[in-house]
Amino acid sequence: MSKNRPASRQRPAPVITVSVPPAPAEPSLWIGLMSGTSMDGIDGVICEFESGTASACWGGVRAHAHHPLAPALRAELMSLQQPGPDELHRSALAANALARAYAAVAQDLLHRTGLPATRIRAIGAHGQTLRHQPGLHDGVGYTLQILQPALLAELTGIDVISDLRSRDIAAGGQGAPLVPPFHRAVFGQADRSVAVVNIGGISNLTLIGPTASAQARLTGFDCGPGNALLDHWCQCHFGQPFDRDGAWAARGRVEAAWLHRLLQEPYFALPPPKSTGRDLFNPEWLQARMPSSPEMRPEDGLATLTELTARSICDGVHHHDPAGQELLVCGGGAFNRHLLQRLGALLPGRRVRSTAEAGMPPDQVEAAAFAWLARQRCHGEAGALAAVTGARHPVVTGVWTAH
Repeated sequence: MSKNRPASRQRPAPVITVSVPPAPAEPSLWIGLMSGTSMDGIDGVICEFESGTASACWGGVRAHAHHPLAPALRAELMSLQQPGPDELHRSALAANALARAYAAVAQDLLHRTGLPATRIRAIGAHGQTLRHQPGLHDGVGYTLQILQPALLAELTGIDVISDLRSRDIAAGGQGAPLVPPFHRAVFGQADRSVAVVNIGGISNLTLIGPTASAQARLTGFDCGPGNALLDHWCQCHFGQPFDRDGAWAARGRVEAAWLHRLLQEPYFALPPPKSTGRDLFNPEWLQARMPSSPEMRPEDGLATLTELTARSICDGVHHHDPAGQELLVCGGGAFNRHLLQRLGALLPGRRVRSTAEAGMPPDQVEAAAFAWLARQRCHGEAGALAAVTGARHPVVTGVWTAH
């Protein structure tokens, strides 16, 4: 070929593009840890969430574990509910002990599933409420859930989302209840309203309108005492931690005059938004309202307090969801057969059943809600609903502690 002759241009070989669909992303996994007002133990769950909006991402519970609180720790947490000597020192040590107990539950969950800690995006950890006084004293008030999140992150190697109530209180809210948006995501129905009550130490009620409506109603508030006064009565009069199946209460007779006096508590008449705790419904509150008659049998007292729990729940349902057809029950109270029977009797025509029949065991719901709240925090999405808590605006709740 002559040097002066231009080289012929070669056509490039065709490029063949093979379209390979991307591998589906693994669902994100989160741990929720909850020790409630009853202080009977710690419930932990590993939850799965798909990508999507808060209302469409729920994937289910992969594992659940329950660890009873060590008696010494439970006794100290109960003591810290009331003012006492050296509170700051004792609270700090109790927070460390609780973090170790939370970490043991998290490790148990990982062991049960065979998952490494690196597969968990974060832990949503409620901590133990010692005080809950929103809006009081200085117009802002406070809520205090003790936990040492840095120690929990250190022990587990997982990021921790904690202090999930304070941001809502800073915005003028009650900081509670936080679970209604989660209840809607899991139990909401497109064509009908649903009521959900969590009966822990305190009872809180969620009222969910048909989710197909763009203006679907969502209301929630604390009704009043749940198991806290029942368990206290059992421990004092029967030497047992709780009334299994409500068997003792079922043998008792409701003291109508005493029940009427208990129901005069002004909290019951307050409109939502409202929240409460052991700051109000505690042994001292009960002692101040005890009947003068010494003849009341222990089982009669338990029957009356069970009726108080049932009445405060049903009064809330009647007032705020008069046309509803169903009440789902979760928390420890869902295992109290007599209490469920009383709820059914006080809500004629309405189906009363455990959340287990709606797809989630009652002892998993609240822990799963705090896994959901951790997801909300990490995605920068509101966890507390201002329409429920009374805050001035929706807020992203929780403090993030990296491991």
